[in-house]
Formats: sequence, structure tokens, C-alpha cells
Amino acid sequence: MIRDCPSLVDRGRSNYRPRRTVGMAAACYTRALALEEADVKGHLHILGICGTFMGGIALLARALGYRVTGSDANVYPPMSTQLEAAGIELMEGYRPEHLQPAPDWVVVGNALSRGNPAVESLLNRGLAYTSGPQWLAEHVLRDRWVLAVSGTHGKTTTASLLAWLLEDAGMSPGFLIGGVPGNFGVSARLGDSDFFVVEADEYDTAFFDKRSKFLHYRPRTLVINNLEFDHADIFPDLAAIQRQFHHLLRCVPGEGLVLHRQGVPAIQAVLDMGCWTPTESFGIGAAASWRAELQREDGSAFRVHAPGSDAPLAVEWPLLGLHNVENALAALGAARHVGVPPRQAAGSLAGFRGVRRRLELLGEIAGVRVYDDFAHHPTAIATTLQGLRAGGGEGRLVALIEPRSNTMRMGEHRAALAEACRDADQVYWYQPPGMTWSLDAVLAGSPVPASLSEDIDALARQVAAAARSGDRIVIMSNGSFGGIHHRLLEELEKAHTR
Repeated sequence: MIRDCPSLVDRGRSNYRPRRTVGMAAACYTRALALEEADVKGHLHILGICGTFMGGIALLARALGYRVTGSDANVYPPMSTQLEAAGIELMEGYRPEHLQPAPDWVVVGNALSRGNPAVESLLNRGLAYTSGPQWLAEHVLRDRWVLAVSGTHGKTTTASLLAWLLEDAGMSPGFLIGGVPGNFGVSARLGDSDFFVVEADEYDTAFFDKRSKFLHYRPRTLVINNLEFDHADIFPDLAAIQRQFHHLLRCVPGEGLVLHRQGVPAIQAVLDMGCWTPTESFGIGAAASWRAELQREDGSAFRVHAPGSDAPLAVEWPLLGLHNVENALAALGAARHVGVPPRQAAGSLAGFRGVRRRLELLGEIAGVRVYDDFAHHPTAIATTLQGLRAGGGEGRLVALIEPRSNTMRMGEHRAALAEACRDADQVYWYQPPGMTWSLDAVLAGSPVPASLSEDIDALARQVAAAARSGDRIVIMSNGSFGGIHHRLLEELEKAHTR
């Protein structure tokens, strides 16, 4: 059923108007019509389909009416279950026969490179192929108001917050997010308006396109949360990442808006390279355009001072941590740019349900709470633990950490890892197989009790046996961590509910 397309009126600070309202309506009509033509679009096969970004591409393509199949070396929830529920066929591994019969297009994930059997097959056979960001730009983002959320940390939470603020305001945005927001239950959807929220990653696009993914998106509203060195497998230093952000700023129109965290030298250096767009800043207790005044140390209550507003806005919400307060400020600023009044948006924050794998409570057994968190960088580890520590509680704060990201495995952040865990009472480190450096030095420099394990089952038993009522255990990894989440819950059941 084709729904009415909202018109673009009263969009807050922006003077943006479509050049032809009829053209925008036609674009909206075309997107809606695509949902009714599910048998005429063709067949897309996605290589690397279970990554959070490529899984979102699969859901969008399916909604547009394509037949979608996909291959991946690691098929595991939550993405695998999300895709299967959408009727998307998943295949384990990267076999050339997965491309038989030949699909109309192959969308290639950035984790694949030359030498991969499926990649070699598609090149040898001359199949049509593209990258996920390019496909997204051409088939979804064209003719839409793109709100992009970038930065080293906080992209997923901030993008989820922004999508929720627009949704609660009745704007029905489309989105593609590198996680599963609790308010939506899926990581991507087309939406029913001209607005599209996208998590804008600086990682490279594909083996045949080494630009950052976010350069394809051409946002009108851009958030830069923070900027640190990461992705050491593709960037030699922070300056190389800053150059990509400079290229991104070149794509934001003069009638758009750039929101950035206040007081980050690396971001200011990017802005100094050239910015042709109005900017607003955000921060806690800083001289920022959007300023938060904490009412509780853990960040669960604060007041927002919005630009142009005399009266502060009171916020109480379920999230913890100063980093999440800043995420909220960024989302509030971006939402106002497309017409959501700050008072209305601030009220919507209380209804935000978080994001899967972002300090997600997995369960509580015998008074022991177990959380899952996507921490992939020392700063992310530190801010998560700081938020939990500030939240109080009589029990201990225990961290289980797998240094899994490419940058972590290369040892680029090894000097910062021990200090990042200062707010924990106990740290259990896991040494992943194949990592080329030892975590022994991290343990030696740890400011809190720490131990090291190379066995998932033994680690789960060790943590469960030492746990006691009131403890908060947070599992930190940007991967599956060998399935330790469920193993730990099982061991806690055995150890504490006999």
C-alpha cells in the first residue's frame, strides 16, 4: 500500500527546500511503489552479508523488492536471525557455486579481498558487482535528506537515538545502523519519509574502492562525535583518518549543518582544513552550542541548554555514562535541524530502549547481572566502565575483555589497555588465537586484579565460580567472543542455583 509522502516544511534552522516538490513526491512514490513490485527487481547476492552494515543493506534491498541471498564465513545472531526472519537465504563460506546461477548484482563487503574464492569467481566470470556503500547511495539515499553520524565511538548509539527522536516525532525515517536499536528491532529500514539516518563509518569501502564508506553518503546533516586513531590495518596514522573526514566535509552542502563534539583537537584540525557549512558544537559543562549540565554523576539525569533557548530542558533516561549524554546532545541537535523541537526531542529520550550489544543486560542469575558491550577501543572500554561505576551498586564491577578488532590484534592500543580498566574491580582478559602479541604486559601494568585465559570454557567456569550476588559482569568484544555470553549464563546457573 502506497502511503502519503510528507512534505518538507518548517525544517528548523535549515533553508533547504526541494527544487521541485513534485519531483520529491515522485521519488517518494517510486520508493513506495518498489515495495509492491517484489518480483521485478532482480537478484542480489551479498558477500559478507552477516556484517552489521551488509546485513542492513540486505534488509533494505529485500524491502525494495529484490530477491536477496548472501554468503559469509561467520553466520551468527543477531544478524543471522534478523536476515532469516526477512526471508533471506544465508550460505556458509565463500564458495563459487554460491554465485550459480549468476545473480544480477553481487554486492561485495569490505572484509573480502583478492584471493577469496567467491571474489575470484565473480571477476573471472565478469559478473556485475558493486560495494555496499555505493549500492546504498544509488538505490536508497538518492533524493533523500541524509543525516549521517560519524566518529570513532558512539556512532551506533547516536544514530539509534536520532532515528528514535525522528520516529517519536512522527517522521518515520529510514535508517541503516551498525546495531539493532531496541525501539525498532531491526538494523535497517526504508522508512516512509524523505529522511534517512545512516551510521557513517570511516573504514574503507571495498577491495576495489579504498575511500572511506561515508564519502558515498553525501549528508545534509553531519554529526562528528569524536576522532581518535583506529583501524590501524588500513590507516597509517590519525592524519590519514582526518584527511578522509576532510573529504567528507567537502560533501556537506552550505545549507546543511555539521555538529561536532566540543574541545576535540583532532576534530578542530579537520574543520580548520576547510568547512563550508554552518557548525554547532556539543559537550558537557563546556562552552558549546548544545550543553549538558549533569544532575546525576552517572549521566542518567541531566539538563540540556539548547542554542537560542533560555530555559534548560530536564532529561531522565535509562542510559548511563557521560559518553551517552554527549551522544544525546548530538542527536538532539541533528533532530532539530530537520524540524524536531528540542523540548519534544528531550522528552523522547526517556523512551529510548538502547541498542543490542551496547551495555545490553543479558540476564541476572542469583543477583549477578551480565551485560554485553561492543567495546572495541580503550576509550570505549574506559567510558563504559566509568558509566557503570558511576551508576553505583554494592557489588563488584567485573570486566571480561577480548581484544578482537584489527587494531587491537595488531597491538596498536596495548599501552592504553591496562589503564582503560581502572574503574573495574576485576578484569579477565582473553587471548584470542592468532594474535601476534601477548597480553602479559597488560596484566603486569594493570591497576586492578587481572588474569589471562586462552580457553573460553575454562574462562566461563572461572568467572562464574568467583561471582557473587551484587556483581555486575560486562563482556566486551566486537565479535562473538567464542559464545562466552551464553556459556557464562549457563555456568552461573550451575554454580549458584543448585
